[in-house]
Amino acid sequence: MKKTVIIIGSGFSSLSAACYLAKSGYNISILEKNATIGGRARQLKRDGFTFDIGPTWYWMPDVFERFFSDFNKKPSDYYTLEKLNPAYSVYFKKNDYITIEDTLDKIYKAFEKEEPGSAKKLKKFINRAQSNYDIAIKDLVYNPGVSPLELVTSKTVTKLNEFFSNIKRDVRKEFKNERLVKILEFPVLFLGAKPSDTPSFYSFMNYADFGLGTFHPKKGMYQVILALENLAKTLGVKIKTNTPVEKIVTKNKKAVGVITNKEKLHADIVLSGADYHHTETLLEIPLRQYSENYWSKKTFAPSSLLFYVGFDKKIKNVNHHTLFFDVDFDTHAKAIYDNPKWPESPLFYASFPSKTDNCAAPENKEAGIFLIPLAPGLEDTPELRAQYFDKIMTRFESLTSQNIKKHVIFKESFCINDFIKDYNSYKGNAYGMANTLMQTAFLRPKLKSKKVENLFFTGQLTVPGPGVPPALISGKLVSELIIKQNS
Repeated sequence: MKKTVIIIGSGFSSLSAACYLAKSGYNISILEKNATIGGRARQLKRDGFTFDIGPTWYWMPDVFERFFSDFNKKPSDYYTLEKLNPAYSVYFKKNDYITIEDTLDKIYKAFEKEEPGSAKKLKKFINRAQSNYDIAIKDLVYNPGVSPLELVTSKTVTKLNEFFSNIKRDVRKEFKNERLVKILEFPVLFLGAKPSDTPSFYSFMNYADFGLGTFHPKKGMYQVILALENLAKTLGVKIKTNTPVEKIVTKNKKAVGVITNKEKLHADIVLSGADYHHTETLLEIPLRQYSENYWSKKTFAPSSLLFYVGFDKKIKNVNHHTLFFDVDFDTHAKAIYDNPKWPESPLFYASFPSKTDNCAAPENKEAGIFLIPLAPGLEDTPELRAQYFDKIMTRFESLTSQNIKKHVIFKESFCINDFIKDYNSYKGNAYGMANTLMQTAFLRPKLKSKKVENLFFTGQLTVPGPGVPPALISGKLVSELIIKQNS
């Protein structure tokens, strides 16, 4: 008799786990609270424009290839990838930016032009980052976070000092040019913590950035969600939308099903890809592993204020991905991590997918996505959103020497309140729990409940951590634990 697994949520980790479990013969049902699947990676369509609501960066293509190869498939069976050139640009002042292109040789030349002698230093830094990438992404992150011994291998022993230093220290030891420093510190922001709190070992993100490059799936990141859905359904997975789970049903400290907004459903196993903290609120208090005090002391990755904007003309002097680092990096970081508040002068990121993909906007128009990182848990009001939209648009116009405010056809925003409402996100965080030293691997919340038998978790608050590639890996890890327990 096939065992029945109910999966809560339909983000990357849930869909990944569903595919692996269905392939192993489990009867899988996914329950999604929203009207469409994808979790944070949903899509917004309006007036001929298409926006990815969540992730917009496609990094670590090898992780996607490894996932699909487990099912004798390739990403190209489902979507078309284009390597971006340039990968992105970083603005520092008016009409003053550095462009990161699509090969290491071009990036070495850009660094050398900015600071003579830096190309040689960068080669050394990237060689170490590649070594870390080979250890981390090809090996370490595919461990389930059960034991500290998972981190101890013949290769990691030689890297021990890199777990006790940090990215900021390493970068600044080699590079004195503040602009190059910012570019090298930028990738670890995907891990959700300040460079000063991120272990040196995570320099593998710099190899993901410079060594592997930045890609774009034609028609957007949502095509990857649709690919996972397609694969899951061919494996027999059933998906129900508009079905929020209101309670996890237990009997004798064992998960036996869920209660949704519509009905009570039996399950042999319950797996949640929804927010970990929220999932535990679906249990009686004695059955929760982690207290409110536990969560309140953790370092969470930022939330975000996002704007999805339709423009009635093409935008000049920007690339598909453009970062605006014209203000003090450390001051903004303090407003996120040290003294949570709305930043006076925020760094921000802009994506114009229609620069690459004519599916993103009507002809001669532009789709723009703007993101400001924020501390989770802040007050979120329409007035604050409007104020910050004006703030970054004014700077954008000045930095790129063009008028765009009067060319806005529409804008939609998404912020802390929406992360809570749509994803039950703890304090409205956008990316999960940061990968600091004390929140790495076995020190993160566990994939398997210690208090409730047959209850499992996956996604950005557990191992390996935040980001789309780690979410795919998290789904694989939890499925292996479930299969091992039931074999």
